Amino acid sequence: MPDSTVTSFTSSDWAAPVSVWPLRDVLARQLRPYGQDHLLAFWDELAPTEQHQLAAEIATIDFSELARILRSEPLAENWALAAERAVPPAAIRLNESSDPTRRDTARQRGAAALREGRVAAVLVAGGQGTRLGFPHPKGMFPIGPVANTPLFQILLEQVLAVSRRYGAPIPLYLMTSPATHAETGAYLESHQRFGLATEDVHLFCQGTMPAVDALSGRVLLESKDRIALSPDGHGGMLAALAASGGLDDLERRGIEQVFYFQVDNPLVKVCDPEFIGHHLLAESEASTQVVAKRDPLDRVGNVVSVDGHMRIIEYSDLPEHVARRSGADGGLDLWAGSIAVHVFDVAFLRRMAEARGGLPFHFARKAVPTIDAAGQAVSPTTPNAIKLERFIFDLLPEARRTLAVEVDAPRRFAPVKNASGAASDTPEHSQHAMALESRRWLKEAGAVVAPGVSVEISPLFALDAEECRRKVRPGTRFEISAYLR
Repeated sequence: MPDSTVTSFTSSDWAAPVSVWPLRDVLARQLRPYGQDHLLAFWDELAPTEQHQLAAEIATIDFSELARILRSEPLAENWALAAERAVPPAAIRLNESSDPTRRDTARQRGAAALREGRVAAVLVAGGQGTRLGFPHPKGMFPIGPVANTPLFQILLEQVLAVSRRYGAPIPLYLMTSPATHAETGAYLESHQRFGLATEDVHLFCQGTMPAVDALSGRVLLESKDRIALSPDGHGGMLAALAASGGLDDLERRGIEQVFYFQVDNPLVKVCDPEFIGHHLLAESEASTQVVAKRDPLDRVGNVVSVDGHMRIIEYSDLPEHVARRSGADGGLDLWAGSIAVHVFDVAFLRRMAEARGGLPFHFARKAVPTIDAAGQAVSPTTPNAIKLERFIFDLLPEARRTLAVEVDAPRRFAPVKNASGAASDTPEHSQHAMALESRRWLKEAGAVVAPGVSVEISPLFALDAEECRRKVRPGTRFEISAYLR
C-alpha cells in the first residue's frame, strides 16, 4: 500500500507531509527508543486515512514524559499510616457560620469580589451520560423535576443570574473531553449559551493519556488504527486550562479567584458569595466545600489534615477503626466529606501550572479492551492495563493556606451519577432534593405547595430564598406542578 513520506513529524504538521522519508519510518524512529514501535504493527493494512489517524494520535503522546511517569510510578502511599496521623481540617462549621455577623461579613466580602469582576467559574463537564443510559454529554441530561431542564441550563443560568445580581461578568471556563467537546460546543451554541455572552464562555478540552499494558508498559491499541486513550482525569483541568490559553485569559481579565464545580450536581450554589468571602477572609489559596458525614463509612472522600497539609483520603483507603474514631465533641473525628466544590486563587493555579511535572499521575489498574498480536479484539474481565489520571484535590496539599467550609448536604449536594434503580445518586434522588429546596424557599415566602406537587425554580427567577420572598406573594397556593422562570 502506498505510504506517505515526511522529513520530520510533529503534532502540528503531520497532515502536510514533505515527500522525503516514509511516514512509517519517521514514526518508527520516534517510537523505537521507548519500545513502543509495536503501535505500527498493522500499518501496512491501514488505508491512508487510517494511517494518518494513527499518526495523529501518536503525535499527541510525549513518549519521553510517559516513560518518565512509568519509571517513577509512586509506591502505594501508606494511607493507613497517614490516616492515623490525620486530624480534622481547618474549617468553618455550619453551627459556627450560623453566627449572623460572621456570615454577613463573609457574604459582603465575597459580594464585593463579584461586583469588582474578580471571580470566574470553572465547570468540569467532560463526562458522558453512559451510566445514566444517556448517549450524550452529561451536562445535556434533563434533570429538572418539572420542566426537565438539563444540567447545563441549570448551572449556566446560575452563572448568568449571579453576574446580573452583582453587575459584572463572570467568565465561564468549561472543560470538555475529546468525547464530548464537539457536541457540547454545538449544543451550547444552539441554546445561545443560555444567555451568557460569547466572550464570557471559554470551552477547553482536557488532555488524554494512553492506557499501557500493566506488565510491559507498552501502549495498548484499541484497534489497528487507534490507540487506547482516555481522559486524564478532573485534575487535568489545570494543564488543559493553561494549554488552551485560559489561564492567561484569567490573568488578562484581572480574575483573582475561580469557583470550581462539576456538572453532575444541580444543587451547587455557583459562585456562592459567602464561600468566596470565607476563602478571602482566611487568605486561603485553596478552599473546599464539605458536608458532615452521616455515617463513619460514607462512600465519600475524607477531607483531613495530615502533618499540616489538607488531604483527601478516599473512603476505601480509610481504615474502619479510624473512620469510627470519635472527636472531642463525641461526634466523628474525621467528619468532613468532599463534594468537589472549590475556590482557588489564580496566582496559586499559575504557580502550580508552572511547577515541574504539574500534578502527579495516579495509576489505576483497569480492564481495558484492546487487540492482540494478531489484531483480534480482546475484552479482558480482569485488570490488564494501567490508566493514568490526575485528581484536582492533589492541589490542596500544595497550597500555603487552605480552608474547608461546611454546607448542608441535603440542600447543596445531590449528584446525578447512577441510573434509576440504584441505591443513591440517581436522577430521582436529585429531582426530589431540588423539589424539596424549592418547597423550602416557597414556604419561607409564605406560599403553600400542595402535597405531591413539585415546583421547579429557575435561577433566573430566584437565586435564593430571599429573592424568592420578594417575588412570590404570601398566601400563593401551588395546586399543580409549576416551573417558575
